Amino acid sequence: MTKMRQETEEIPVAVARLLETAPETIAPIAKAFKTFDPRVVVTIARGSSDHAAYFLKYAIELVLGLPVASQGPSIASIYGAPMKMGGAATIAISQSGASSDIVAMAETARKGGALTAALVNTLPSPLSQACEHALDIRAGTEYAVAATKSYVNSIVAGLALIAYWAEDDALKTALERLPEQLEKAESLDWSHMLEPVAKAQSLYMLGRGPTMAIAAEAALKCKETSELHAEAYSSAEMLHGPVSLVDRDFPVIAFAARDAAESSIVDIVKGVVAKNPHCYISSDQSADAIQLPFVATGHPLTDALALIVPFYRFVEQLSLKRGLDPDNPAALKKVTVTR
Repeated sequence: MTKMRQETEEIPVAVARLLETAPETIAPIAKAFKTFDPRVVVTIARGSSDHAAYFLKYAIELVLGLPVASQGPSIASIYGAPMKMGGAATIAISQSGASSDIVAMAETARKGGALTAALVNTLPSPLSQACEHALDIRAGTEYAVAATKSYVNSIVAGLALIAYWAEDDALKTALERLPEQLEKAESLDWSHMLEPVAKAQSLYMLGRGPTMAIAAEAALKCKETSELHAEAYSSAEMLHGPVSLVDRDFPVIAFAARDAAESSIVDIVKGVVAKNPHCYISSDQSADAIQLPFVATGHPLTDALALIVPFYRFVEQLSLKRGLDPDNPAALKKVTVTR
């Protein structure tokens, strides 16, 4: 068994481990955010951590009604520009907490008046020390280069922060049930995509709202583990040019959750199936595309998050089928230090 597969199977346990301590570790940070009462939230991250931040952007906007912006770390690390960030709350996300550009941007945000919090898998770390608040996402050690359980736990930590901040009982309940739901998701089989995707030169990952962040993470994993070009698009953008590239040898994987965007994603995919029989969607509303099994968790946000688990299992299989090592992708390192 590859390390990536093993770590994917550890996701439900890692999530349960994190949530067990939420009242002591996450609730106090949520209280600080609520007391601060920010007008805007800013995220700082790169790679899979940035995709986790992307997911949390939608969650914060949907649950709390606050606008969220992603801040380019180079503003601090390369350009050295001071930022006026009074009234902003900043969430910095990093597995290692060691990338100097992420640390520099967090320090700049704090100096500019922002309330700062770090979601990290390594304590202590430069990033945790740069922020006022630091939360250990408790994913445990990851040995595979491609992040899996740290991505999921970063999102779960953020969702728990939001749930306590908003005093959202429905989201709290969904998170309590999430480890069990992720166990079910881990057993889902998406391997019927292997043959057409393994032969492809490129493919699209589609999503909308929170599943757009899942699509972005899925596209990155194709590149990282399988040396396969994949691009993520909002289904709303699909018809604004990208659809021109789709033909019979250009698979499309659409991530749809049980939320208000599901029907719109289904409609877009219906329009693509005529050009390409290799269209896949995690919805039972489409009679045209090939259905991917999914877990209905009872909450739209956890529905979206659960989709990444069967995809991780699939992309590990895809990497092996293409004759590659998903644990050790060429030219990549576990800790990427940028400035």
